[in-house]
Amino acid sequence: MSIELMMDNVTIFWIQILTTVIVLTLIAVWYVWPALIRVSRNSALIILLFVHVFRYLGMTLLVKGMVDPNLPGAFLSSAAYGDLLAAALALASIFALRGNWRFAVPLVWAFSLWGLVDLLNGLRSTFALNVPSFNLDTLWYIYVFYGPLVIVSQLMIFWILIKSKSWKI
Repeated sequence: MSIELMMDNVTIFWIQILTTVIVLTLIAVWYVWPALIRVSRNSALIILLFVHVFRYLGMTLLVKGMVDPNLPGAFLSSAAYGDLLAAALALASIFALRGNWRFAVPLVWAFSLWGLVDLLNGLRSTFALNVPSFNLDTLWYIYVFYGPLVIVSQLMIFWILIKSKSWKI
């Protein structure tokens, strides 16, 4: 006699995201943060910003046949172009930090604020449209792994920016 626990896609999706956030937070607290506090503020920010450079992967939402055609085009465009802008700002921030440009930290703030708005908009839309009930194909992995990685690293970037005055430059 076997007992089967059946869960729907939506439940599995949110369990996977929550679990990934928890695991990545543990890794960040136990291993990444202790390493980051040993380097300069700019180096720590650069390391975390590189996570966000890959947000251009969101453009995959616009590839025909990649995701459920019933997903609204406005959602797909907003997510794809929002992530593309975040990726571009992250890359520009990396160059500015490496060059010690005067506006490097304000640029990282601009990236961070845009990145947060984009994440919150994506989260709101994901709930509102019940996105995990659609066929996401391989984008499922971006949502349940890369999305949480972006969230955890974004929070770490904000923490460094807030502590910027006391951080080793």
